[in-house]
Amino acid sequence: MKKKNDNNVIDRIKIELDKIEPFIASEGGFIVFEKFEDGILYLRFGGACENCSLIDYTLKDGIEEIICSEVPEVKEVRRV
Repeated sequence: MKKKNDNNVIDRIKIELDKIEPFIASEGGFIVFEKFEDGILYLRFGGACENCSLIDYTLKDGIEEIICSEVPEVKEVRRV
């Protein structure tokens, strides 16, 4: 169930994803916001990211760290 302030959180998440996207795109990949639910952000990766052996490191050590520090309502980032 979606909470009232989730729209504000989602807007802030998307701002941070817009900042991260150029770095992912420079490697031939892209990120798609899927949903934010119960403190978990779900992202879909495409392009070069789909077959990248380092995507889990990029997700946890890069994207998750950035998003969680800038949007404290996000507790975890998962890929779908």
